[in-house]
Amino acid sequence: MDERKIVRTNKAGVFFGKIEKKDGNTVTLSSARRLWYWEGAASLSELAQFGTASVSGCKFPCAVDEVELFDVLEILSVTNEAAASIDGVKEWKRR
Repeated sequence: MDERKIVRTNKAGVFFGKIEKKDGNTVTLSSARRLWYWEGAASLSELAQFGTASVSGCKFPCAVDEVELFDVLEILSVTNEAAASIDGVKEWKRR
């Protein structure tokens, strides 16, 4: 298993990164990437287990050094295969 996690919040969305701190349902992630839009996985569970079958169809913006997330609903362990797939998604940015 990769040490990074997929974290789903109530309103801020879904993030992929390393948990630095957890306090109740508040989590601080480092090297955090927002998983804004994905194709090639039916759910976050599948994305965490296998990654995406459509790297080119995903929209994951740049990573930020650190983000504090409130109202965390779900934390998923990520396999090495899935982490490699997520890392393989080209940085999506404005044109």
